[in-house]
Amino acid sequence: MRLPPPSTPTQLLRLRLTRSALFRSVVSTITLPLATCPSSRTARSSTPRAAAITPGPRIQSLLLPLPPSTATTTAFFSRNNFSTPITTVNKRDQTTTTTPTPVVLRASVTGLGLLIVLGLGLGYGITGFLGQKSTEQQQEIPTIVEKDIQDLILDDDDDTNKTMSGGIAPGRPGNLTPEQEEKLKQLWKLIFQVCGVSSDPSASVPEAAAPATAVSSDAASTKGDDKKKKSKLSMFSRKHKKDSDETATSSETASTASGSTPASPASPAIVLNASTTSGDDDKYNQLSKFHETLASQSPADIRKTIWSMVKHDHPDALVLRFLRARKWDVEKALVMMISTMNWRQSEMRVDADIMQTGEGGAVEDEKMEAKTSEEIAKKKLAIDFLTQTRMGKSYVHGVDKQGRPVCYVRVRLHKQGEQSEESLERYTVYLIETCRMLLQGGVDTATIVFDMTGFSMANMDYTPVKFMVKCFEANYPESLGAVLVHKAPWIFQGIWRVIRGWLDPVVANKVHFTNNISEMSEFISPERIPKSLDGQQDWQYKYVEPIPGENDKMKDTETLDKLQAARAELVKEYEEATLQWIQAGNSPELKKKRDELAEKLRVDYWQLDPYVRARSFYDRIGVLLPGGKLDPYREGKKDASGVSGITEGVAKVGVNETQADDVD
Repeated sequence: MRLPPPSTPTQLLRLRLTRSALFRSVVSTITLPLATCPSSRTARSSTPRAAAITPGPRIQSLLLPLPPSTATTTAFFSRNNFSTPITTVNKRDQTTTTTPTPVVLRASVTGLGLLIVLGLGLGYGITGFLGQKSTEQQQEIPTIVEKDIQDLILDDDDDTNKTMSGGIAPGRPGNLTPEQEEKLKQLWKLIFQVCGVSSDPSASVPEAAAPATAVSSDAASTKGDDKKKKSKLSMFSRKHKKDSDETATSSETASTASGSTPASPASPAIVLNASTTSGDDDKYNQLSKFHETLASQSPADIRKTIWSMVKHDHPDALVLRFLRARKWDVEKALVMMISTMNWRQSEMRVDADIMQTGEGGAVEDEKMEAKTSEEIAKKKLAIDFLTQTRMGKSYVHGVDKQGRPVCYVRVRLHKQGEQSEESLERYTVYLIETCRMLLQGGVDTATIVFDMTGFSMANMDYTPVKFMVKCFEANYPESLGAVLVHKAPWIFQGIWRVIRGWLDPVVANKVHFTNNISEMSEFISPERIPKSLDGQQDWQYKYVEPIPGENDKMKDTETLDKLQAARAELVKEYEEATLQWIQAGNSPELKKKRDELAEKLRVDYWQLDPYVRARSFYDRIGVLLPGGKLDPYREGKKDASGVSGITEGVAKVGVNETQADDVD
């Protein structure tokens, strides 16, 4: 029952005094330690109240004692030693009446106090327990992470040892567990869905293939209900008819060149799980790039980019790189792979520009008479690219003890601001792609040696370091075998703390610091280390300029078309065999057929290579021989010019006049 507000000053005064008495009662109830003091009880019980005002009728009705049925509860809550008598003086007949604190009120107030105390105690107990568990978990987390990293190190070392001992490393073609093989089938199935590859031989090439679409699992479950809230990764709509018409010719041409059998335009959407679409571990925003690629590129274009990246590699080996990088999560591997294709085709134009232009094209751009702003920028880009190549800022020489190509980076030769950021990125990608040509014989990783001799803060540039980290983590997964930082000065300690924060823990754990030849010899044989690094090999980098006519085959479009048509047929056969392998389950015959087709694709690529890739420094000096053969230390015969390892075809044309003094 709610009492009406006081209407007269007298009622207001009575209400305030009553509230004051109730407040003192609450305070005495909550302060239990003081209330239980004997002296406090005696003082409260013996001290009379003077001039206390009698509450009004309605207040008195609330202060009536409880009925007998609640006597037990009253006795429990209204402790006698907590009672506070109230003395009332009647001015008319001068009589004095002493009443105790109302039982109902004291029971509720005392119970409230006990509940507060019990709640605080229980809260402290739970907090302490959880705090102890949290501390234990925090102590366990580093141990768990360290154990996982150590397991990865052991796995990586085990992979390397098996490769060098003649075996096949785990997670590679020919050495997959049944679970891993099933993951590989699932990823190939999704790739075919993205690329519009169908098992129906009667399917024809549509005039404008619709881009593949992707939806989250939540969006798929609510399909058909327009009133429900859409998922943040809703289905991408089909491109506008005008855009489709513009890309129809290019899509059909690319599809024909690759021998594709695209699916019908109404291809089903790709449903991604919530764990994939959450983006919690999407360090490089690959999920967004994935959807951007599906929305902007035709299935034939995506397929063409994938097979262009395969080159001489086993197709399964490329796909397995992304699976291992994403810990065998099929959907995350698909997202990573498709975003990489977008990076190669749209952002960097790796095969269509960087590798086709190469060093020879850069020399031509360097010599042209630039008039327009576009030509001036193009010439400047070529000059910056060639400057780095000629000085040998980075180069590949020999192999380490595990048979991995070794890339040396002479950090002292880099000065911040001397070359444009674009030229640094092109140079980095060009070197990585060239090094890929040297990955053969079961070796699928490389070693990088950062030579920190003579390093100073003038050589430090975070921008190219960030780009290099992104390349290996996002676009060239599972390509790093080891990273050696040799003779780093003390000022590099603070820089390394910053760089380490950018690295994935697995990548960071592959970084090793070496200070002398003894420590470096744990990774590279001393007789294979150049004398400039205190090794025993008498070798130094001397750049050989591009030779006129070395890229003439790239102008033979007629032969190029024939080679591409033949390769398209091999690609089509491999895709059909893969579709059968996916549907047939465990079939040794189909596995063997796919491996045979993969070998044919490898041999076929080296016939196509001179027509699609400009010759590099390593082609000219004889490290990379025709047909994909390798001679890492140019142990072949020297030609008449005295330049070791020059191939026969290039030797007939002539060698470069660049001397060591011109470079260093």
